[in-house]
Amino acid sequence: MKFYNRKEELQYLSEIIEKSNLNSQMTIVVGRRRIGKTRLILKALEKEIFLYFFVAKKEEKLLCEEFVLQIKEKLNIPVFGGISKFKDLFALLMAASKGQRINLVIDEFQEFSTINNSVYSDMQNIWDVNKNQSRMNLIVSGSVYFIMKKIFENSKEPLFGRANERISLKPFDINALKCILKENNNSFTNKDLLAFYIFTGGVPKYVETFVDKKTLTYEEMLNEIFKNNSYFIDEGKNILIEEFGKEYSTYFSILALIASSKTSRVEIESILEKNIGGYLDRLENDYSLIKKVKPVFAKQGSRINKYYIEDNFLNFWFRFIYKNRSAVEIGNFDYLKAIVNRDFETFSGKFLEKYFVDKLSISKQFSLIGNYWEKGNKNEVDIIAINQIEMKAMFAEVKINKEKNSIQKLKNKSEKLIMKLQNYSFEYKAFSIDDM
Repeated sequence: MKFYNRKEELQYLSEIIEKSNLNSQMTIVVGRRRIGKTRLILKALEKEIFLYFFVAKKEEKLLCEEFVLQIKEKLNIPVFGGISKFKDLFALLMAASKGQRINLVIDEFQEFSTINNSVYSDMQNIWDVNKNQSRMNLIVSGSVYFIMKKIFENSKEPLFGRANERISLKPFDINALKCILKENNNSFTNKDLLAFYIFTGGVPKYVETFVDKKTLTYEEMLNEIFKNNSYFIDEGKNILIEEFGKEYSTYFSILALIASSKTSRVEIESILEKNIGGYLDRLENDYSLIKKVKPVFAKQGSRINKYYIEDNFLNFWFRFIYKNRSAVEIGNFDYLKAIVNRDFETFSGKFLEKYFVDKLSISKQFSLIGNYWEKGNKNEVDIIAINQIEMKAMFAEVKINKEKNSIQKLKNKSEKLIMKLQNYSFEYKAFSIDDM
């Protein structure tokens, strides 16, 4: 698949390259696995000479041997004797960057924590001493989000505060997804677009899989996911087990319940029969996997909230793959596809709602976008969008089937909201899959 989107990120990295002509710059690129961190970095440096160090899980001495070969080949810097410690190699490069700008990419940076945890403090000392006199463009990325966050954002860690810039790479937005789908399948239906949005969540690796294999209809994508040797089958486990460690089974159980519409803490705790407050907090704040949502205008400290999985694909994976592990184990993919086909309209409703929230956000017309419900999930309004400057509010109902929408019912459910928005003008919308 060709390189799509990422214009802002490429421009940002280009500006950082220019800054590094004056003094050293350290940039961290973070984001979930498969989000395209490495490809973005390599694209930004495609016209530059650069070193690319991939930190594999092997002995430090063997890593250094690999890295030294690159240094000799690409920079023509003499390296005398054997280097078996990364700190010595990094010191060599920092010293060399006093005479020339050096672009250094370190991928899977978090793996140093298992190879030699002192690397981080060693790098800190070398960086602090040399950064103002050198021209090192250092870009680091890693795929274990929690550890990368700890390395650079925990005040007790040696590299805290050292990065000049931080790029948090997000999935493709709905405009990019629609453009990609149209470019590769100009006869797509809105159901294909909604499935593309759900199955990929805008994650470039998943988008690339469907584009390269030309599986871009709902049925084709479903067949690609549920087949022998499909990497989608183990994907949730592969990207999260290392993040969660030994307690992964509890985290997986919580995520599976949220994906199955058990969105309140009370519901989840009643099923698991344990206190999950700490787990929910870590899933939200440490791993950035779930989001706690409160109704618009909820009082401070209100316990009326719901939890949702932020990532579309992981939501799908926990709902249909993890939940049906027995069928997965015996390779009964026809059964799994039948389950998805049976439940897709109901399951996809929340994602259609999320799609229109994304669409309204991109429009830049509103200062607040959320939803509303009262205790017991009564008077639920799917979308509330407010422009506080122009004093206007939009209330929207979202249904897959437009025949099920009712503006009058929406107006009735919005009565309490109107009382909170005196002197505002109001607009009522009914969105369906036809409006994508």
